[in-house]
Amino acid sequence: MRPTLADYTHIASGKVRDLYDIDGESLLMVVSDRISAYDHVLETPIPDKGRVLTAMSVFFFNELGVPNHLAAAADDSRIPEEVLGRALIVKKLTMIPFECVARGYLSGSALKDYQATGSVCGVTLPEGLGEASRLEEAIFTPATKAAIGEHDENITFEAVTEKLGADLAYRLRTETLDIYLRASTLTEARGLILADTKFEFGMDSGNNLILADEVLTPDSSRFWTVEDYEPGKVQPSFDKQFVRDWLTSPESGWDRDSDSPPPPLPDDVVDATRKRYIEAYERISGLSFDEWLGESAWTEA
Repeated sequence: MRPTLADYTHIASGKVRDLYDIDGESLLMVVSDRISAYDHVLETPIPDKGRVLTAMSVFFFNELGVPNHLAAAADDSRIPEEVLGRALIVKKLTMIPFECVARGYLSGSALKDYQATGSVCGVTLPEGLGEASRLEEAIFTPATKAAIGEHDENITFEAVTEKLGADLAYRLRTETLDIYLRASTLTEARGLILADTKFEFGMDSGNNLILADEVLTPDSSRFWTVEDYEPGKVQPSFDKQFVRDWLTSPESGWDRDSDSPPPPLPDDVVDATRKRYIEAYERISGLSFDEWLGESAWTEA
């Protein structure tokens, strides 16, 4: 008989994930259907979102072949039935206090920084770039990890070096860019551009650098379709774009600059967002999301 969540000690909650202690060495990481936007956790969940993020992460952890925090198969008997398919048993790590972001294209906060300063996180870029411009080389643009309700802050590589030391900072940059380039090659072969993505790393008891949290999901990455890509304009994407667009539209009636929480999402926005997340998983993995709980989906860590 599988345990229940009540059998484990809840130790932390983030915008999307909840962590439970299993045995002092391993954690149960549960991915909820919560969705965040503009530093708010929204009232309306996206059905199956937690399962998509879990399935996507498992696919890439296995595909990349780099040291990661998976500690058991995704159907391990210690995972409660109530969260099966959206929970993983992971190693307990000392987490690096920065988000490691790789960008191959210019968009989002990076574009705003570039337009203001000509650089992103201290990396000077050529003149004349615009929305969705492809960069000559992918760049490492780290950020601080913000608490719920606060903004992540882009920082320089030098700031990471000052905090962590040169050796670890260089390892983080090298690993981040290497994983990004390998993943972007894979996704482009399957019709999707990986514009940018963020990773989180931790250190194990042997001082080894370990890839952790989620990887290359629609929550942590910006995916665009190869066939629709057109620099100079905002690209159709496989992430929270439907949610962001609706929240900033007159239809929502929400003032982003106010202290009021965002309104509930309408059904059509919820449905469109769910479909895009599932489509991203299926296009990249080549697997059917409906079979995520089937035997073929599970791979030993």
